[in-house]
Parts: sequence; C-alpha cells; structure tokens
Amino acid sequence: MALVKPEVAPPQPAVPQPASPCLTPQPLAPLRLTARAARGRRKLLLLIGVAALAVAVSAYALTVAAHPAGALLGGYDLRVYHDAGLITRHHSATLYSWQLAPGIRAVTVWMTFGALGWPGRARLGIVCAIGAVTFWTEPVQRTLHLGQVELLLMVLVVWDLRQPSRRWWQGAGIGLAAGIKLVPLIFIPYLVLTGRFRQATVAVTALAVTVAAGWAVLPAASAAWWLGPDFLRAGRTGFVGFVANQSLRGVITRLAGDVNAATPAWLAISAATFVLGLTAAALLHHSGRPAQGWAACALTGLLVSPVSWDHHWVWIAPILAVLADQAVRARGVARWSGWALLATVALLFGAWPSLWRSHAPLVPWGLIWYAPGTHAAAYSHVRPSEYHWHGLALLAGDGYILAGLVLFAMMVGSAALAWRPDR
Repeated sequence: MALVKPEVAPPQPAVPQPASPCLTPQPLAPLRLTARAARGRRKLLLLIGVAALAVAVSAYALTVAAHPAGALLGGYDLRVYHDAGLITRHHSATLYSWQLAPGIRAVTVWMTFGALGWPGRARLGIVCAIGAVTFWTEPVQRTLHLGQVELLLMVLVVWDLRQPSRRWWQGAGIGLAAGIKLVPLIFIPYLVLTGRFRQATVAVTALAVTVAAGWAVLPAASAAWWLGPDFLRAGRTGFVGFVANQSLRGVITRLAGDVNAATPAWLAISAATFVLGLTAAALLHHSGRPAQGWAACALTGLLVSPVSWDHHWVWIAPILAVLADQAVRARGVARWSGWALLATVALLFGAWPSLWRSHAPLVPWGLIWYAPGTHAAAYSHVRPSEYHWHGLALLAGDGYILAGLVLFAMMVGSAALAWRPDR
C-alpha cells in the first residue's frame, strides 16, 4: 500500500495585529472640505473671516478711544507686576510679604486649526473668523484689561505641543510656562499619560531651571514662596469664593457658604475630575485628535485648580476652534447642533457691556459680572455677596464653570467612544 504524502498548505505570511487605538496615536484625517469645495467658497470663507477680524479689532479700538485709559488698560494685575519688579530690584527679601494698595489669541487658533488638519485659504479664513469671536470673549478682554500673561503662556504651551517629537527640546515650552505660572503644570502629567516621557522629562527639567534661577537671584523670596505657607494657601490672592474664581472650588465655596466647609467636597470632586479628565485627554490624543486632547487637558486644569480666575479661561479660544472643526466635519442635524453649541458657548463667554456701571458704561465685562460680587479688600469684614446668590444670579455667576462642566462631559463622552474597540 503506497503512502500518500498529505498536502500541506503553503505557509501564510503573518498578518500584523493592529495596535489598540488607545495605545498608539493615530494620524488625524485631513479635512476634505477644501478638496471638494469650489474655489469661490474658499475665497468667500477667507473674505468673511478677514472682515470679521477687522470689525472685531476696529470695535476694540473704538471702545478704547471712547473710554478713559484706566477703564480698559489700567488693570490691577499689571500694576502688581510693575511694583513687584521694583520690589525685586530694591527690596527682594520682601517680595512675597508686601501688599499693593487695594483698589496673540489668533496665533493659538492658527496652530489649533493646523493640528485639526485645515490647509490653505480655508485655514486662514476660519482662523480669522474664530479669532474675531474669541477676541470679544470676556477672558481675552479681561486679560488685556488686567495686563495678564495668560495669552502668551497659552501660545507657548500650544506651540510646544505642536512641535515634532523628534526635537529633543520639546517640552521645554511647557516647563517654562509652568515656571512663570503654575497653571500650565497640568500638561506635564498629560505628556506622561500620552507616552511622551522624554518630553515630560524636558518639561520638568525646564521647570526646575526656572526655580533654580529664581532661587539663585532671590534666595530669600524663593524660600518664602516654596517653603512658606503661602504656596498651598489659595486665599493669598483673595477670597476663593469671589465671582471671578470660576473653578470647582469657587462654585462649591459659594454653594456651601463657607470656605472651610467646602474644602472636603472640593478635594474629593477635584480628584475624580483630575483622573477622569486627564484619562479622557490621553484617549483623545491616542485616537488621532491631539487638539481635542490638549483642550480637554486645559479644561481639566481650569476645573480642578483651586483658583481659576476669569482671565485664565482664555483657553476658550482653542476650545471654540475645536467646536468649529467638529461642526464643519459633521453632517445633517449634527452639523447644525454643532454650530448651535459653538454659538451658545461664544455667547456665554462673550464680553458683554457693563450696563450697570455708571462710571464706565459699555465697557466689556461679561455675564458672570451680572451677579453681585464682594470687593476683594472687604470680604474678610462682611459676609460675601456670593453666599446670597439665587435664581439668575446663581446661573450667571457660575456661568463659566457650568459651561465648562458641559464641555467636560462632552469631551469625556467623545473619549469613551474612542475607547470602543469597534471604532
């Protein structure tokens, strides 16, 4: 009986298993709008954007010209920086003990739309249009009024995040920004969670260099800041329940009616928000949406920070850019819903005129200031007005944090969809 050699199927090449989208960053799909749109539509978008930006800047120039210089350009914080510089030069040991007498945005939008895949004229047109809107948001106007540096720090952070990973110094911008103000510090754990360990190390090194430089120049003041009680005392800058503090701690303090009574609830809620927000930011990054990732990270930082003053919310600029991109990419009802959401957020953060201020009528402030607030110099002597809010005052005074929580929930939901294995 002859033996028959069994047929053996030829070996098949091994098929590589795709990596989990939650572990490996995916490339962002380029925007197909400009490839399909007619040349006339691209020109129309550019013309509308440039015209809107020109109107926004012109309106601001007219507003400045129509009011005394102090009404729009005499910010308290700018005087603090000026006097602190003089103190540093002549009495550096008292830098953190003295008291003052009581009393670009478009660059970030451009980089955000670049990360979202917008090319050519379409990118320039949408940047001008969204830039015009963000220019007249209350956080941007307050930053200009106070002479604050939030816009510059935001540009530095986003520019750093947009650098190619092959550049060894990527992360230094985040570290430098955190050395100037601690608010951007949340982007360091974001780098770790997104697997950019080298960049996180560079950021920590840059932060350490700024601290060491300050210690070398001002040893006594640095010791008072880093080792003294003021570092962990959020109330050093004023009443944490003040209307301008649009953070979880601010709203919980106002609802509780007492700073100490609100602390345990704030710590628990902020810890959960921190973990959930950074996880969502990392998932968005790994799913090929880096702009949504850093927007979620920034929003998480605004929510969990002990103090998030209204001018800290300049991060609404890239958030509006992300919302505009999502509206353009959507279809049907989702597109109109996206535009409605964008318009609602822009209106809530808009720099509405201060009709109630007789000494400076029509100066842009915002909806949160329609709620009565307690003067920073008097809160320790009277029961703050923020403890008596109700009705519309409660909604207006907590407007940023309420809108931020809605956006936070949407970003977490988007990240949850990215986690699904069938996506």
